[in-house]
Amino acid sequence: MAKAKTKFVCQNCGYVSPKYLGRCPNCGVWNQMVEEIDQPDIAKISKANASPSRRVSDVESKPVKLGEVSFEKEPRVKTELGELNRVLGGGIVPGSLILIGGDPGIGKSTLLTQVSGQLARDGSKVLYVSGEESASQIKMRADRIGVTGDNLYLYPQTDMSYIRENIDEMHPDYLIIDSVQTMDEPEITSAVGSVSQIREVTAELMNIAKQQNITVFVVGHVTKGGAIAGPKILEHMVDTVLYFEGDTHHSYRILRSVKNRFGSTNEIGIFEMRTKGLVEVANPSEIFLEERLADANGSAVVVSMEGTRPILVEIQSLITPTVFGNAKRTATGLDHNRVSVIMAVLEKRGNLMLQNQDAYLKSTGGVKLDEPAIDLALAMSIASSYKNIGISGTDCFVGEVGLTGEVRRVNRIDQRVSEAEKLGFKRIFVPKNNQGDWSKDSKIQIIGVSTVSDAMKKIF
Repeated sequence: MAKAKTKFVCQNCGYVSPKYLGRCPNCGVWNQMVEEIDQPDIAKISKANASPSRRVSDVESKPVKLGEVSFEKEPRVKTELGELNRVLGGGIVPGSLILIGGDPGIGKSTLLTQVSGQLARDGSKVLYVSGEESASQIKMRADRIGVTGDNLYLYPQTDMSYIRENIDEMHPDYLIIDSVQTMDEPEITSAVGSVSQIREVTAELMNIAKQQNITVFVVGHVTKGGAIAGPKILEHMVDTVLYFEGDTHHSYRILRSVKNRFGSTNEIGIFEMRTKGLVEVANPSEIFLEERLADANGSAVVVSMEGTRPILVEIQSLITPTVFGNAKRTATGLDHNRVSVIMAVLEKRGNLMLQNQDAYLKSTGGVKLDEPAIDLALAMSIASSYKNIGISGTDCFVGEVGLTGEVRRVNRIDQRVSEAEKLGFKRIFVPKNNQGDWSKDSKIQIIGVSTVSDAMKKIF
């Protein structure tokens, strides 16, 4: 008998090599090459012998003019969690494939169990397939968070052939796969969780969603770097990619959309983890600011946009003289490079001697801020701590800072101002070029600044 051909596949990026390599030449990650049996080339399989289940549609299609394409907008399915509806772009689109990733224990299974129970109560048939938990374990979680429903079916299974048989027999409206890394495609001889297995399982789930109009929720494990484990093609194949963020030291969870074929990206939904499950947070700005000390030095409030939602978050800075030769820079929830740039601008354009100062910065509430509009608040927070002068608790900031010290225009200034006014702020510092974008009568005072030096003169 001829020896089976083998290949080595990188579990991080999917790179294929005929021999073992300690370091992947494509992505540069070490010790990720795993030996797999080489499968027959699918391209060599004749069309007659090809499996019909691999085709997205059994109807032969032909090119059609754009103007002749008929389009019917399908109604979205609303869930009881308004924050989830927001992230999905208004609700669940029937027949879509949704991937949810997050750290272990962050609440992915809890969220899907709650959604499954609500959909089952509304009369939809839901099949919950778990490859990590038994039916009794899922039942315990469902009882704890108060989920019931005769239309919710639990199926602890990892073999995709059995799962397909039950789907064809039950015809569910919704399918939950927890998780894709534990599913096994019998036709693939590689190990469970490998690149080949994840790719084939996801392709099978995509065919199920599109052919039978079943909405599929897929849970994905994440790597140490926070990305979804498996090949990057996994995220390209699905319709929507959601990341569940948070940490064990805070009860708040952020559901973030990074890809959505049926809505805008970078939308977020905020939840609070409680004993009875996840509870949506309607006004997160009040929660992020409720413990803020009035007129504390080193504290500044920024109005940040997360998708289409304005959120007010406190940025804190602590500037102290360095003990060692090189000054230390530490940032939590903020980009380290952005902090270094802002401190360099303040030293060059704002005449602040920061090269011999240690800097510790963070965004409160466990929120990660990465948009350019936080620059002005970040700069004022650093200047406040350095000068040991507090900023008024009724002031907030919006603006991007350039390398020459100018404060540049930002988008959606009207929504930012309205949110700050709603929460009782008296003054908001905005880029001078943005003042003309706000024409409504409001109780909040809008102050335009052109440079960081101009802002410091008006504040300190």
